Amino acid sequence: MADSAGIQQGSPAIGAAGLVPAAPGAGGAEGSGAAGGSARIAVKKAQLRSSPRPKKLEKLGVYSSCKAEGACKCNGWKSQNPPPTPPQTDHQSNTVNLQEPCRSCSHTLGDHVTHLENVSEEEMNRLLGIVLDVEYLYTCVHKEEDADTKQVYFSLFKLLRKSILQMGKPMLEAQESPPFEKPSIEQGVNNFVQYKFSHLPSKERQTIMELAKMFLNQINYWQLETPSQRRQRVPNDDAAGYKANYTRWLCYCNVPQFCDSLPRYETTQIYGRTLLRSVFTVMRKQLLEQARQEKDKLPPEKRTLILTHFPKFLSMLEEEVYSNSSPIWSQEFLAGATGGQIPIHTVVSAPPVARQLYYSTSPVSVDSTNCGSVSPARKTASVLEPNPVVGEKRKASEPLHHEENKRPRVVGDIPMDLVNEVMATITDPAAIPETSLLSAHSARDEAARLEERRGVIEFHVIGNSLNQKPNKRILMWLVGLQNVFSHQLPRMPKEYITRLVFDPKHKTLSLIKDGRVIGGICFRMFPSQGFTEIVFCAVTSNEQVKGYGTHLMNHLKEYHIKHEILNFLTYADEYAIGYFKKQGFSKDIKVPKAKYVGYIKDYEGATLMGCELNPSIPYTEFSVIIKKQKEIIKKLIERKQAQIRKVYPGLSCFKDGVRQIPIESIPGIRETGWKPVAKGKELKDPDQLYSTLKTILQHVKSHQNAWPFMEPVKKTEAPGYYQVIRFPMDLKTMSERLKSRYYTTRKLFMADMQRIFTNCREYNPPESEYYKCANLLEKFFYTKIKEAGLMEK
Repeated sequence: MADSAGIQQGSPAIGAAGLVPAAPGAGGAEGSGAAGGSARIAVKKAQLRSSPRPKKLEKLGVYSSCKAEGACKCNGWKSQNPPPTPPQTDHQSNTVNLQEPCRSCSHTLGDHVTHLENVSEEEMNRLLGIVLDVEYLYTCVHKEEDADTKQVYFSLFKLLRKSILQMGKPMLEAQESPPFEKPSIEQGVNNFVQYKFSHLPSKERQTIMELAKMFLNQINYWQLETPSQRRQRVPNDDAAGYKANYTRWLCYCNVPQFCDSLPRYETTQIYGRTLLRSVFTVMRKQLLEQARQEKDKLPPEKRTLILTHFPKFLSMLEEEVYSNSSPIWSQEFLAGATGGQIPIHTVVSAPPVARQLYYSTSPVSVDSTNCGSVSPARKTASVLEPNPVVGEKRKASEPLHHEENKRPRVVGDIPMDLVNEVMATITDPAAIPETSLLSAHSARDEAARLEERRGVIEFHVIGNSLNQKPNKRILMWLVGLQNVFSHQLPRMPKEYITRLVFDPKHKTLSLIKDGRVIGGICFRMFPSQGFTEIVFCAVTSNEQVKGYGTHLMNHLKEYHIKHEILNFLTYADEYAIGYFKKQGFSKDIKVPKAKYVGYIKDYEGATLMGCELNPSIPYTEFSVIIKKQKEIIKKLIERKQAQIRKVYPGLSCFKDGVRQIPIESIPGIRETGWKPVAKGKELKDPDQLYSTLKTILQHVKSHQNAWPFMEPVKKTEAPGYYQVIRFPMDLKTMSERLKSRYYTTRKLFMADMQRIFTNCREYNPPESEYYKCANLLEKFFYTKIKEAGLMEK
């Protein structure tokens, strides 16, 4: 895989911090200092293959059975005067006597090599390569201390010994041959790059590609821990499964790096998610730790890539590795997008995948600085999903709900050529000046997003489980979340918080910094009802005002879009309403009441708020996208200004007696973007106007939301109404005015109707039923006006 990914085999993938291959028998640790093992064997083979033919026969005779008459059972010629041990081929005498007798059977060397007399030089050299591999494995067998590894070395030693005797090619006998799992690690990482980053500009995709190559190369040269070491570290793991994978890895990947007579496979091409899961956590930790320790040795051009981008890349990949629902491990992942497998080096040119970029039950108690949020309805955390929920994409096969490519062009749209030209000037992140985190224009989550990219903070969806053995790290995080919620939400009983956080029906999106919990959002999902209830939301007090609350909520949104739940509900107290409004929540609940009544508990003194998610929006990167759009608009405006700065000569037509000219005839007026004022169709025929307005009014009165506006407001039902509303209006009054032919123009009719809606919104609070009816009826009214041709669509 390293070749196809553009990285030389054996080259350190992380510059100075890269890991080098370890030779078999080197102790099982990565980077064990045996990088020269393979090179030394290659040098020995080259020296031996350049020796005279008699010397080659002598070497092969040691491993060749005696062919003398009488059915001699000697399986290898042994010299009467053996060379020093281990044999030093470069110090041996070049004089070889084929008549020298064997110490074991007394037959001559020539009797052991008669079958090689007519063998080609190429075949002779192949057999000599196997001989040196046998000698190397013999040394490994005696040096290796691990019983499982020693057994594999000995089996390979016997296999190669047999190949020399039979002059055949070494063929491993196994019940299953490579690949052992599909899709492979290589294909899974390739799918991951497509899944998460296909929407990025080419330069940013190139960076991701380099990270993918780096990661794959590391796996190909990673030294797996022995089964006994793994049993000590993870006693409850599938020991038999890991041992089988370890044995195969030694036979097909590790030993062939040094013994090239054995067929060699890349780890990333024959193994899949199972092996990756068994090594990912340890590998990620050691890679990042090594990179931090050796950061000063890294070349400047690699430092940002490895210390900033690589941790984020690994965090995002980790979630897909351990998530049981991740689509990147489906063999049909790219069927709709590309129709086949894509080598990692062609990812940048692959067709884009549908975007999926890229996580209380009531009264949510949070202040405007992301303090916290709670819900008294029942809630708790659930199954572990142990990975950062950052920048998740939706499934590759999932179509966008809006058919962007089929959208018709609108008159006045900016030409795509111009947009692409402007985009080319800002796709380079260096071309966009970084917004100061103290600037009034910086996004609330900008600081948190930067910290996440640098690996300072992580996001994990976790929960308690009654079906699996407790994970110590997850339990520690859950206890930390219970403490954060208890401190930030003092009005909530600690017993209640504990019960919900550890309830298996609930999950919690946890915010981890320096290995400890500093915040989280506890929630319960109701997939059958199409919504999720947020129970608690809090960030520890000394970590507030850093954008963590906004970034937490954005990750929660991405997590739910991935799981196809597009509505949030929560009960918020007076301290939390401001926070939730900033996160896109409103008191206008989109979920039908029948869907959530009985599922969430009403809480006295709190306000029910909801948020509807848009699956087309990558929420964790939304502020970045808006920032880039602003840059595009700014560039377009600058170009437009450059065009309209042209000075035109003054108008001379008035000197010739012209009293009036059309505005559009003024030179340069259209270049400024001016357009004739759009006018609705004014019906000149009074009867036709009357008939049209009557039809519209009947439709409005028949609408289901028209009931509050049918008659004038009664003083007994709304005390003080007429002190607030100076010019009341209702549909009954409009009907009377229409009959008396008061509406001589469409504008008079539209003004009275608009007054109904304006009065309602002025007198009633936004969360009231009347306010909602006014909004919906207003929208319906203007739809009918446009259908009648009284207003441009």
